[in-house]
Amino acid sequence: MAEEDDSAQEKSEEPTSKKLEKAREEGQVARSKELNTLLVLVAGSLGLLALGPNLFKAGAELFRFNMSFDREVLFDTGTMKLHIFQSGLDAAEATLPFFLVTLLAAFIGPLLMGGFLISPKAMEPKLSRMSLLKGIKRMFSLQALMELAKALAKFLVVATAAIVILYLSMPSIQLLGQQSVDVAVPIAAYTMIFAFLMMSLSIIFIVLIDVPFQIVDHANKLKMTRQEVKDELKNTEGKPEVKSRIRQVQQEMARGRMMSEVPDADVVITNPSHFAIALKYDADTMTSPRLVAKGVDRVAAMIREVATANDVTIVSYPILARSLYYSTELDQTIPRGLYLAVAQILAYVFQLKQHRKGLGTAPKLPGSLDIPDEFVQMANRL
Repeated sequence: MAEEDDSAQEKSEEPTSKKLEKAREEGQVARSKELNTLLVLVAGSLGLLALGPNLFKAGAELFRFNMSFDREVLFDTGTMKLHIFQSGLDAAEATLPFFLVTLLAAFIGPLLMGGFLISPKAMEPKLSRMSLLKGIKRMFSLQALMELAKALAKFLVVATAAIVILYLSMPSIQLLGQQSVDVAVPIAAYTMIFAFLMMSLSIIFIVLIDVPFQIVDHANKLKMTRQEVKDELKNTEGKPEVKSRIRQVQQEMARGRMMSEVPDADVVITNPSHFAIALKYDADTMTSPRLVAKGVDRVAAMIREVATANDVTIVSYPILARSLYYSTELDQTIPRGLYLAVAQILAYVFQLKQHRKGLGTAPKLPGSLDIPDEFVQMANRL
């Protein structure tokens, strides 16, 4: 039922970047055979117009070369092989520029639409292409109807252009019979090439229709249903349970690094049970105390355990603990508004360390701390 619902949905969504990339890998890009045909024919016509005299001269020389040789050469197989080989080289040299022009035009067409693309996947044999039902479906598809319409349109356009050109060229064609061969042949050749060029240019009307159609048709084929977009987004971002597990592992790794900082902390300020904040301060290297660990509930209990095991002083000040937790991120210095309150705690801790070494009297924990109202409100937001 779900598959039927998906297939019934209208493909109204634009293709995602992943869908476009996958289609390109499979060789599915907008192409216009009519554009390629036009460029090759026009390039060939212009090439003949530009290179025609040289080709004609080379052809005449080649004809003369192959029709005038001594009788001894004719019966000498070794010499004839060299003769034929030389003829092939001369013919290739004469026609190479023309073939290069048409080859370049054949490459320009795909570059103008879809860009340069070599897709191994598109070359792979697929049994689905041999399916009779799919073949019949393709025969009566919109693409097939468009190809039929283009074929009929090309026939009508080219036939019309040929008739018009023949009609306009009729006077010069009739005069060819009254001229010498040396004069008539170049004129006839030029007339045919020019007519071929005009008939080739007539296809431009088909191209102006086919190119937009191919672009729109390709875009429509790649459109997706809303469900397909959702499924692709889910696959791209990952399943929720996988993402949750990744976040859990990342949190565990971060927690492990955080716990390794607790033994070097100077004090742990607690809620006393729900919050735990570990601070470190070195007057020689720090401008203000730095928060090296923080946590609530289970993590707070772990911080207290590590602190107790490493003789780190634990002080219970709920408002200050919550203020530090909400205002300061891990591995950041405390905000200016809490400097005085934290300084009072650190002074108590440093005096307590000196007392434990046998120096000075036992300090008293400050009865009250100077905490600005904004941090008090932050601490009480629960």
